Amino acid sequence: MPDTLASYRGRFAPSPTGALHFGSLVGALASYLDARHHQGRWLVRIEDIDPLREPDWAADDILRTLEAHALFWDEPVLYQSSRSAAYEAALAQLLDSGHAYFCPCSRKELAARNGRHTEACLRQEIDQEHPLAIRFRVRSGQLCLKDRIQGPLEFSLQTDKDDFVLKRKEGFYAYQLAVVVDDAAQGITHVVRGCDLIDSLPWQYSLQIALNLPHPSYAHVPVITNLQGQKLSKQNHSPALDNRQASANLHKALRALELPVPPDLKGAPPAELLHWAVPLWNPARLQACRCISEARLATTAPSPAE
Repeated sequence: MPDTLASYRGRFAPSPTGALHFGSLVGALASYLDARHHQGRWLVRIEDIDPLREPDWAADDILRTLEAHALFWDEPVLYQSSRSAAYEAALAQLLDSGHAYFCPCSRKELAARNGRHTEACLRQEIDQEHPLAIRFRVRSGQLCLKDRIQGPLEFSLQTDKDDFVLKRKEGFYAYQLAVVVDDAAQGITHVVRGCDLIDSLPWQYSLQIALNLPHPSYAHVPVITNLQGQKLSKQNHSPALDNRQASANLHKALRALELPVPPDLKGAPPAELLHWAVPLWNPARLQACRCISEARLATTAPSPAE
């Protein structure tokens, strides 16, 4: 029987820079199964804070693809483009508390100094009439966290060198700030996402401490890679999911999550496949696995799940 966590709130939060691909489906499916297995709520958030990379059609296309695969959400979709006031309030709090600072340094300057900021930046002797980024002031030290799938994780942080951007010079809010503020605002208790985001953990954890926000439970599922070993992504031109093949897509995604569909469910509609998978979901099957080749999934013969 599924574990019961009445307060469980999970989410899937894609960036609308293009259509969903198979790797995205695996991430969405994992977060959906985890929420439903715990009889919790599953939310969808569109992280549309980089308008220069977001075609007008992408957000709606993502939602239609989720629906085609029977991945239905429980509350209205939250669009980060509507959340500027919340991000500005968080930035003001971080600046007032000394956890953030204005930064004129370019990537080229930082690279030339091995990640170290200019003396003018460190002393905050800067001209605020020109565009400036806002960075988080990282504190040096070791950070030990536990992931529900990957187990214990250790990170080493260095003040100055690891200070990350909260708001870009162009005025766009950074992912690290927006995701932390919105997870707290939506009451997210459990985050299930791809291993490619593990490196964001120490930054998000540090932000949560600085803003006095709760820490969700994290679980990072393996990312899907192509024949060249690259993560499936829009940048790597991964093909969009074919919604006409939703059941076949889910068969393959369930196999990636160690839930091979039994032969008697071959051809079953998406809703029936999800109904079968929810009680069998067990993230422990994925432990110590960071990536899975899509080619292996195509050749792995299905067998009944335990």
